[in-house]
Amino acid sequence: MEIQVGNKMIEATLLSKEGNHVKVALDGKVYDVDVCMLEDNVCSLIHKGVSYNAELTRENDNKHYRVNLNYSVYDINMLDSQAKYMRMRKSKSAVASMQPDVITAPMPCKIVKVFVKPGDRLKAGDSVLTMEAMKMMSNYKVAEDCIIKEVNVKEGESVMANAVLAKLELNNENQNENDNDNEK
Repeated sequence: MEIQVGNKMIEATLLSKEGNHVKVALDGKVYDVDVCMLEDNVCSLIHKGVSYNAELTRENDNKHYRVNLNYSVYDINMLDSQAKYMRMRKSKSAVASMQPDVITAPMPCKIVKVFVKPGDRLKAGDSVLTMEAMKMMSNYKVAEDCIIKEVNVKEGESVMANAVLAKLELNNENQNENDNDNEK
């Protein structure tokens, strides 16, 4: 999961949780923290013997928080794997014509189900695969008609972030029209 603190994006992974003891990786650095929720939305954190109390205020949808800690206020947004994937997809769309069309893993995940095989023709909205990350499952659905060129994963396989899961051939009608115009 990604956490946005102000303008900074932090990759957060829950490694383990036993009672109040939590082991979490933030941008790859591992932290052991004791966490306890107190009254009035106050969270008590103990890290390396130092105690911190943070006041948490949930905004509209349980993914946005305002945190008061040590006389500072932080706006925090929690981005789940689906939100992260959509953000990555949007940022790539500007250069889509210069890159092959691929489905990549938004973060380390396990492939739960593969619905397609090479040569399958898909319509916009059809599912390609289901992936699981941080105990959340997400379906990847194509946004436009396409043909599956390659499937690079199998059900049950674990993959790293940015691994190429499948390659697509888009049904680009505009490209065909341009080709026809050039032949005239």
